[in-house]
Amino acid sequence: MSSHLVTGAGSGIGAVVARRLLDRGDALLLLARSEERAAELRAAYDGADVQVADLARPESVESLVLPDELDSVVHAAGVVELGPVAELSTDAWVSQLQVNLVAPAALTRVALPALRAARGTVVFVNSGAGLTAHPGWSAYAASKHGLRALADALRGEEPRLRVTTVYPGRTATPMQQEVHRQEGKDYDPDAWTRPETVADAILHVLDLPRDATITDLTVRPGG
Repeated sequence: MSSHLVTGAGSGIGAVVARRLLDRGDALLLLARSEERAAELRAAYDGADVQVADLARPESVESLVLPDELDSVVHAAGVVELGPVAELSTDAWVSQLQVNLVAPAALTRVALPALRAARGTVVFVNSGAGLTAHPGWSAYAASKHGLRALADALRGEEPRLRVTTVYPGRTATPMQQEVHRQEGKDYDPDAWTRPETVADAILHVLDLPRDATITDLTVRPGG
C-alpha cells in the first residue's frame, strides 16, 4: 500500500486525486486549514489521516506528524486574486505567494525525510500562468513561476526523488468559477478541461515505473 500527502483535497483537482487514491486502497494524509474543515474532510474521506495546517501560515506545517515513508506529496492547493499591478494590494500579493509558493516549499522540506525513505514523487500542480503571465495575473503568475523554480531546484538537489510539475490550463473547478467571477465573465464548466482529466495525468505520474520520470506536463483544454 502506497502513502500520499495531498493538499487542496477540499475541491477541484486535489479532491479528485485524493478520492482516487483512497478508493484504490492507498494511505492518505490530508491537510485542513482549521479543525472545522478537518472534520468535514474526515467525513468526506473516511479512513484518511486529516491534520490541521493552514497553508496561509506556512509555519503551521512544522507541527505535522508524518509517516516514516511517503510515496508522494501532491501540492494541489492554491488561491488566486486577479488585478493590475497598479491596484493589487500588498495583502493580495502576500496571500498568493504564501499559499502558492512558500507553503509548498515549507511542506516539501518537512516531508523530505519520509520522501527520501520511499524514493518518492513530488507533484507540483502549477498552472498555465506558471509559463506565461498575462495582464491582471501578475501576483498569481509570479507565485506559479516561483513554484516552477522550486520544482526545478528540488529536482537537482534530490536526484533520488521524482519531481514533476503539472501545468493545467483552465480547468472546470471552483477556482475557475471564481476566476470568471473576478473577470466578470459567464462561467461554463463544459468549456474547460475536467478535473478528472488532470487527475488522470497526475495518477499516471505517480504510477510510473521506477525507470522513468515526467519532469513537466502540460494539460490544456481540447478543441
